[in-house]
Amino acid sequence: MAYLSDIEIAQATEMEHITKIAEKAGIDEKYMEQYGRYKAKVDYSLLDESDRKEGKLILVTAITPTPAGEGKTTTTIGLADGLKKIGKNVMVALREPSLGPVFGIKGGAAGGGYAQVVPMEDINLHFTGDFHAIGAANNLLAAMLDNHIYQGNALNIDPRRITWKRCVDMNDRQLRFVTDGLGGRVNGVPREDGYDITVASEIMAVFCLSSSIDDLKARLSRIVVGYTYDEKPVTAGDLKAVGAMAALLKDALKPNLVQTLEGTPAFVHGGPFANIAHGCNSVIATKMAMKLGDYAVTEAGFGADLGAEKFLDIKCRYAGLNPSAVVMVATVRALKMHGGMAKTELGNENLTALEAGIPNLLRHVSNIKNVYKLPCVVAVNRFPTDTDAEIELVIEKCKALGVNVVLSTVWADGGKGGMALAEEVVRLCEEKNDFTFSYELDDTIEEKIEKVVKKVYGGAGVTFAPAAKKEIDKLASLGFDKIPVCMAKTQYSFSDDPTKLGAPEGFTVTVRNVKVSAGAGFIVVLTGDIMTMPGLPKVPAAEKIDVDSNGRISGLF
Repeated sequence: MAYLSDIEIAQATEMEHITKIAEKAGIDEKYMEQYGRYKAKVDYSLLDESDRKEGKLILVTAITPTPAGEGKTTTTIGLADGLKKIGKNVMVALREPSLGPVFGIKGGAAGGGYAQVVPMEDINLHFTGDFHAIGAANNLLAAMLDNHIYQGNALNIDPRRITWKRCVDMNDRQLRFVTDGLGGRVNGVPREDGYDITVASEIMAVFCLSSSIDDLKARLSRIVVGYTYDEKPVTAGDLKAVGAMAALLKDALKPNLVQTLEGTPAFVHGGPFANIAHGCNSVIATKMAMKLGDYAVTEAGFGADLGAEKFLDIKCRYAGLNPSAVVMVATVRALKMHGGMAKTELGNENLTALEAGIPNLLRHVSNIKNVYKLPCVVAVNRFPTDTDAEIELVIEKCKALGVNVVLSTVWADGGKGGMALAEEVVRLCEEKNDFTFSYELDDTIEEKIEKVVKKVYGGAGVTFAPAAKKEIDKLASLGFDKIPVCMAKTQYSFSDDPTKLGAPEGFTVTVRNVKVSAGAGFIVVLTGDIMTMPGLPKVPAAEKIDVDSNGRISGLF
């Protein structure tokens, strides 16, 4: 049977005018700024001016990612459509895709099959220009920093201790390490430099954690760009860059309103890296979704050890959010990979491999229930090759933890395939929960890291490299020890070794170094090799993308 591609499904759907979607969401015309027929920005003043009670917040997360795919965004969208189908007033809030993955390995990121947000091409390409604004603000700060040094360096900045990089929203390994300022005195001060991808910029994390323009400016002013010759931090506030950066970001800060294939209102806004940053859409979009819907469905990047941990320990802490339920997405195929099965064999029934891989799912579920004390349901994305015996095994193992398993067929059936999941989520939202964090802000930096490693990853402990220990001591002396930690670790394992699949035990995590993201308000803990500027693969997705004489795009996933 020939399946339509995601883009073919999206292009065959008749979208509703964005004013109709706003009407469904209860957004007054005065808050709307239209970007054509199918996109709009919603003014953040709506949050202050609406006295509507906040709806229930539902987090969609997943098992540890594998090349077999889990379908987290697809489930998030399908669940929202399912909630709408059972008569609930629902909003969905998602991250914006980065051009790097769009043109690189993954392709687009707007859901899949019959659970997508549209207009898919716009969302995956320039959309409303948010990422361009974030990149411009990032690079303005870089330009003002280097210009300050060139113009006499009144702040006594040490050019060897600059931590701020320029950025571009593209996978371009050539830019990871550069030497700039060459060509004589009039062309700047020579130094080693480098680029990050825009989604790894601290501006992106700041943007997504800000609750207002004033909060945005306060966070921007705290960004540390480097250190003086006598080891004092230099901030964007010191460089007087904050007002201009905020001016570039003021329109981008307004959430983008779009729709699902079934006309459910959706916010798609912001998109920080899920390892070097916190991997969630903006606080403003989440709060707006909760203000407008009785149920707000959102997701966090990568597996629950990264995305959900940061959503709960960083985003919820800063934004004062209390989730009502968590959906853990899994596939039988991915669990079999965690059990040691080769990707080429996944179509065959293999209960032994499945049983060996299920502990990965169980640890994630246990963390949500026992560490964070939140109600949880497992959503199994059913594939045609999954056998009844395999599904039964997953249900039986989860039942032992007191967690229900619901089959989801949203990829093939849209909202109809998410109705059973929606019913279970509504039930869970009525359960009392004692949401708690995995560590306290008063813990030392080392204690916070150790608690995440032991409680969430299931590790035995942490080894701190000498450089990390030195930096931790310095950050503590500068007063940065009472903020959350943001673990930069491989997404492919609970450990810091991507080859350790399933639910490894007895491992130690090595912390290579730490750095402060003072504007975002967390300490980035670097383990393993985390890439902040990816490269393109041998055959980039960009090679398959085209546009015809009518402007119709093809090959975009």
